[in-house]
Amino acid sequence: MLGLEREWVEAENKHDAAALERILDEKFLVSTGANQPRDKQTFIKALTAGEIDPTLSQTLSDETVILDRDTAVVIGTDSVRGTANGAAFTHEYRYTVTYIHRHGQWLALAEHLVAVPNAK
Repeated sequence: MLGLEREWVEAENKHDAAALERILDEKFLVSTGANQPRDKQTFIKALTAGEIDPTLSQTLSDETVILDRDTAVVIGTDSVRGTANGAAFTHEYRYTVTYIHRHGQWLALAEHLVAVPNAK
């Protein structure tokens, strides 16, 4: 499961729509904070739009996996680093991803992502 998580991160960073198509279930939904959920195609389109940021990196940590038959849930932290308008940034997110074992492979069915507030 964690290997698939890393493939997903690499696909996002490289704007690899084909890999995202393979990783995400047809019923995939993502929610971020209080925003409206987005479906698979909307999510892929948003992630692959624009130029690839060569400085962008994501580090997954603090991961917990719960497995029950054909369902797995991964909870973890995603540290995102990159540049925007020439300035470096770092953002921390907590995420929960639900995977389903379908047609002999694991697919991401849903993701919820929320920003971790900066420490004061």
